[in-house]
Amino acid sequence: MGFLLVDKPAGVTSHDVVAAARRALAIRKIGHAGTLDPFATGLLVLGIGRATRLLEYLVGLDKEYEGTARLGVATDSLDPEGACVARDERWRGIPGERIRSVAAGLEGPILQTPPTYSAIKVGGVPAHRRVRRGETVRLAPREVRVHRFEVLGADLPEVHFRVACSSGTYVRSLAGELGERLGTGCHLTALRRTRVGAFRLSDAAPAAALRAAELPDHAWVEPRTALSHLGTVEVHPEEATLLAQGRRIPAGEARAGSAPSSGPVAFVLPGGDLVAVGGVRDGLIEPGKVFLRV
Repeated sequence: MGFLLVDKPAGVTSHDVVAAARRALAIRKIGHAGTLDPFATGLLVLGIGRATRLLEYLVGLDKEYEGTARLGVATDSLDPEGACVARDERWRGIPGERIRSVAAGLEGPILQTPPTYSAIKVGGVPAHRRVRRGETVRLAPREVRVHRFEVLGADLPEVHFRVACSSGTYVRSLAGELGERLGTGCHLTALRRTRVGAFRLSDAAPAAALRAAELPDHAWVEPRTALSHLGTVEVHPEEATLLAQGRRIPAGEARAGSAPSSGPVAFVLPGGDLVAVGGVRDGLIEPGKVFLRV
């Protein structure tokens, strides 16, 4: 099958949505291309059936979010599910221009320390579990890229924003950093994912459609379309049969020259059907993950 776009509601986990899809479609093999926290809403990209083998090519795509941050209150998890650890009234009187300037200062490549209440594993155990057991957890900072941190409006103490960022960026941590730079605590009160790569929330099916088993056609994405961000090389039907058997075939000068010099390549039939994902090396097309069945 292919990929299904779902609008996750607040109060459920990403795994809950996957479980609902398994019941609705009567298919066990379903995964997702990047989790959302239970309090967050928005776009969840599900891989259905054999398409789960292609999810690894989607998890690193850029993301876009809209959300609301509350100045003056810091929580231990940087979101509304955590306990309040500090209150500060210095948010009063902060001009909107100052907030926009500080947010813009967080754009670009930055070193970000992930929140300890996260699914990052420490010694094989998710960090949030260790923290809840009373353990001290220290996570190493990592480089992420914030393409845009746009303040949409400030109704203090709440700040409404839009963020476009690389995969692996914690918007909770961005909100916390915004509060620190403004001299007051801050935590997220709402977060909605609106885009994953070229996938948009406007095309997603509401989660209720899973329960009713009434999924709109626009929520389904064909594998080849989902991998449109990869380089593409067209192969003939007889070549596709060989690739589907896991065999390498000559790329030819023209195709070798048109293929990306690095990274995965999608091999497709003239009609656009996905054959395999792999690479072109030493003049040969090498299938990595075969999608076409022969």
